[in-house]
Amino acid sequence: MKLKHEVRAKQTIETITGLLNDGIQKISVIIRHSDRFFPKEARMEPFMGLTEGGKSFALELGKALPENPVPRLFSSTFGRCIETAYLIDKGYTQQYKSPVAHNVTSDYLAPFYIKDIERAIHMVQAQGSEQFIRNWFDNKIDDNVMENPEKTSSILSEYMIDRLKEVDDNQIAVCVSHDWNIFPLKEFKLGLPHETKGDVGYLDGVVFYENGGHYFATSFQCDPQSI
Repeated sequence: MKLKHEVRAKQTIETITGLLNDGIQKISVIIRHSDRFFPKEARMEPFMGLTEGGKSFALELGKALPENPVPRLFSSTFGRCIETAYLIDKGYTQQYKSPVAHNVTSDYLAPFYIKDIERAIHMVQAQGSEQFIRNWFDNKIDDNVMENPEKTSSILSEYMIDRLKEVDDNQIAVCVSHDWNIFPLKEFKLGLPHETKGDVGYLDGVVFYENGGHYFATSFQCDPQSI
């Protein structure tokens, strides 16, 4: 069965290892969960788990992480993100025989920016996901339905920088989230519109890091941008 979205675990790992090879010590990465089931009814959206393929992709990502820095895991409160974080943990543990601290869930990694879920679902169904996201980013969606998109990207950036500040030098914060959390970061922080750069793939991410007292964000699709 063909995947609905590409798997970009390899690109995420390469971005992280490239920074480590350049001597960067403070890193946090926000990634999309792995391949998951899609509901026939919109109300079931929060409850859909990973496919068997998605489980394998998450496990392999955990195995592909460098041994150092050690991952500290954070995730959205949605099951598919918790499941992804768990399997990243298991993959890393199997590879390096080293324990990882338990995953910590956060509302900031969940869809906090959706203020009226029922209206948002109806609008997505009427407009299509891609057009809805563009309308959101162009401030054509009422802020009673969706949080301001630039504010959303700033809230997410602040959350990721806070993770940078709290991890030790031998740790990397791995934060499992949703494509709609990553879209505004790519649009407003990295200058990567989805119409030309494509969907956020499974295990696709934005990597934040500190260098010389300054904060940056990057992905496999662009050069680092100052935050």
